[in-house]
Amino acid sequence: MTTALNARNSYRYRVVDVFTERPLEGNALAVFTDASGMDDGTMQMVARELNLSETTFVLPSTRPGCVARVRIFTPAREMVFAGHPTIGTAFVLRDEGVAVGERFALDEKVGPVPIRVEEGDRPRIWLATPPIHSGATYDRALCAAALGLDLRDLLDAPPQLLSAGNPTIFIAIRDRTVVDRAWLDLQGAKKLKGLEEELACVFVFAPTEQGAYSRMFAPDYGVVEDPATGSSTGPLAVHDAPRSRVVLAGDLLLQRAGHQDAAPEHPPRADPRGSGRGRDRGRRARGAGRGSHDELLIPAPRAPKGLRPLLSRPRLRRPPCAARGRTRRRPPPRSRRCRPRP
Repeated sequence: MTTALNARNSYRYRVVDVFTERPLEGNALAVFTDASGMDDGTMQMVARELNLSETTFVLPSTRPGCVARVRIFTPAREMVFAGHPTIGTAFVLRDEGVAVGERFALDEKVGPVPIRVEEGDRPRIWLATPPIHSGATYDRALCAAALGLDLRDLLDAPPQLLSAGNPTIFIAIRDRTVVDRAWLDLQGAKKLKGLEEELACVFVFAPTEQGAYSRMFAPDYGVVEDPATGSSTGPLAVHDAPRSRVVLAGDLLLQRAGHQDAAPEHPPRADPRGSGRGRDRGRRARGAGRGSHDELLIPAPRAPKGLRPLLSRPRLRRPPCAARGRTRRRPPPRSRRCRPRP
């Protein structure tokens, strides 16, 4: 246990669902509303323990014009910027009374991130994407192989590295069904990047009439697949493929949530609604480092009618002899031939 935890053994946190209108959907985020006194190693261990896509830790800001300093951790490492943690943390800070008004800024490692709030019965929160930088392009055949796809499954637009704080490889796919078939693990990511040591996410998408249908993989960050991503939407708008197929401004971006079979019916907007009514799932982490914390108990879903749960105990078959009330006889030992000694 670190000295920081010995000095203070209780940290309050909240869990909110971002990019959804219903509880227990979207992309979950843990927000520690006051992480003063917690060191870097402890933050990383807590994020690994919670095992969400990201966990944020709020600290006093030293940057003028920012209401709070926000540090963002995945289960594997710290990030300089991320979309859904920024939106979710902004929502919590407004709910806690730390951030007031329609406009404020959060102090993140990438720099100040401006936030704008559309007031109403259900406020909508927007962020300003940090400056976008273009990087290298990648071979289409190599990208297809890394994703377990054929070359013909990719569009002609060259895959490209774009970054708004998080370097991300954008790969344009032919249609939604191919996006659902794509898969990337750590070995595939290594194959894709080759000798490059820079960490990168992989964003696969199919342009649609409404915008784009997408998935995001981040094995370098300890996230197999992010249910919904905000930091990739800004760079996506400047990618060649969507610009040639559809104007994204004002339209929607559909991202498949985890391993669901269909995209959500609504856009993944910055709209974590219903504070304290289902979306606020965490309260306090007591004695972090000692292994004790609050638990979120969710009843196990019932199996559909006519289907047996995968973890159900198999029915044991009795041997035929036991079924007839007879005892199974042990077979006689086999005779062994011995060579006579000389």
